[in-house]
Amino acid sequence: MAVGVVVGGAFGKIVTSLVSDIITPFFGYITANVSVADLKYVLTPATEETAEVAIKYGLFIQNIIDFFIIAVSIFAIISLMGYVREKFEKKEEEVKAEEPAKPTVEELLTEIRDALKAEK
Repeated sequence: MAVGVVVGGAFGKIVTSLVSDIITPFFGYITANVSVADLKYVLTPATEETAEVAIKYGLFIQNIIDFFIIAVSIFAIISLMGYVREKFEKKEEEVKAEEPAKPTVEELLTEIRDALKAEK
């Protein structure tokens, strides 16, 4: 389970990089360089004495996009693993089906008995 946590963390970093370095700039290009993460609703503008108070809903939207991309990526990987596993299991079943049926112990003992009777 620890390996899964480590791999999941690394995978999350890879997907976050994919989103922030590739997908977000692409959407920025499409939307005339408007970044989703920069969207906010200003409650109190900044003055010389106070900082701006704003609801940064763009960051929330960015995190939702990250989550969906991670979820779709993990779903695709798990589906691919299931597909590959299914293909290998079918090949193993085909190999087993092609093997001739081996005689049972009872059949072998019966043949030996019959052979001994024939010699007498």
